[in-house]
Amino acid sequence: MQGLVVKNTGSWYVVRTDGGQLFDCKVKGNFRLKDIRSTNPVAVGDYVTIIPGADGVTALIDDIQDRKNYIIRKASNLSKQSHIIAANVDLAVLIVTISHPETSTTFIDRFLASAEAYRVPVLLIFNKVDLYGEDDLRYLEGMMYLYESIGYKCLSCSATRGDGMEEIRSAFAQKTVLLSGNSGVGKSTLLNLLVPEAGARTAEISDVHDMGMHTTTFSEMYDLPDGGAIIDTPGIKGFGTFNIEPEEVTHYFREIFQTGRECRFGNCTHTHEPGCAVLQAVEDHRIAQSRYASYLSMLKDKDESKYRKGY
Repeated sequence: MQGLVVKNTGSWYVVRTDGGQLFDCKVKGNFRLKDIRSTNPVAVGDYVTIIPGADGVTALIDDIQDRKNYIIRKASNLSKQSHIIAANVDLAVLIVTISHPETSTTFIDRFLASAEAYRVPVLLIFNKVDLYGEDDLRYLEGMMYLYESIGYKCLSCSATRGDGMEEIRSAFAQKTVLLSGNSGVGKSTLLNLLVPEAGARTAEISDVHDMGMHTTTFSEMYDLPDGGAIIDTPGIKGFGTFNIEPEEVTHYFREIFQTGRECRFGNCTHTHEPGCAVLQAVEDHRIAQSRYASYLSMLKDKDESKYRKGY
């Protein structure tokens, strides 16, 4: 029997069959996906084969269909394992806040690079515009200009007031959308606007640390009223990239890859080489310093000790 994984609690999965029946599932035996060591070999968005139990409500996941794509990051522990955030998505949406809490450019760039690596289109949504003063709004405008100039679509909104929601609904229409971001950026509030029956819990930002608290504890798919679906995921603090070799990193920074074609040496790492077009572009402010800093940080990702703290 075929079905779609619509919920992952970490210990079991909910699979919806083609006929609409829901099964609580475990993974059969020592299930491993193409030798990728993962904390969750099956993810929300996966199409799977299940073996229903005699009770008619539980089942075993026996096989997984080939994925068209997925978003993956390094597991939060220190093992050499990955955590698959979602599979078979049409659009990965990163919710960003300038403050309350602040989303770092390093986090944004790591998310974008991982999406590039696994061929997933990205939309950046800058939330909480209702809370920003003039300085924050100017910074927001600069951030949106930076990422749009690279080629990433950006939208701004206030999920609490409902500003910008028509553009967001249009962008999500008829797509399977991954919703991701740091804790406290307003994912649950946005989800409740788009899918009122989701009833996702929300929480106030901590006044002491200006950080969000986890309100979503597992990944779940919600059908959009006008077609398509949202995969809501727990807020994440850091985004350690997984299975990306240092020599590949340049491919996932669009402007660095494009500029790197002009380098004197074909194997230029863009760190110290003479005749490096990327270094010159950074010096000339044609490549943003923040983007170059993110690129350098990803070159060092083979250093396991980096994962002892969030980014």
